[in-house]
Amino acid sequence: MHFCRRCGHAVEQRIPPMEDRLRAVCPNCGYIDYVNPINVVGTVPVWQHEDGEPRILICRRAIQPRRGYWTLPAGFMEVGETAAEGAARETREEAGAHIELEGLFSVLDAVHVRQVHLFYRARLLDLDLAPGPETIENALVRIEEIPWRDLAFHSVRRVLQDWVADHRSGSFGVHTGSVERTR
Repeated sequence: MHFCRRCGHAVEQRIPPMEDRLRAVCPNCGYIDYVNPINVVGTVPVWQHEDGEPRILICRRAIQPRRGYWTLPAGFMEVGETAAEGAARETREEAGAHIELEGLFSVLDAVHVRQVHLFYRARLLDLDLAPGPETIENALVRIEEIPWRDLAFHSVRRVLQDWVADHRSGSFGVHTGSVERTR
């Protein structure tokens, strides 16, 4: 940020009183610009197939970054919605999926991109799926069909690894951690 959001004056990088890090500070009006992490919200949508094996809904990205790679339905949380509402909205927008949330599953810090990723377990209510404008195609995959080498982001890989491990153990928990840069 080079100019104040309030008055338009050039800002200076300095440590404000009672702070411990550099911030963009306006010497004219005193405005301090706090750059905080952005929340990314998404789901692990699952269809319980009649053969007893779950199918996970994944989406092939139609946009950058990582166009053409697979991901879980996820995106930026909007002002005025809860994290759960945002996760359900992103799942509808990207996959056309109708879901029921089953609880928070994963909270991952992606410090390198100033983001916090929150994923929820979700049950698909039907198979009436329709890729949205940010999605090339949807796929329902068995665990052994997850395209590990073609996943768009480390956070998605981590969430799917944790989901598979919990599914195999028969008990789902809430996972926390951090992820590094993609490739």
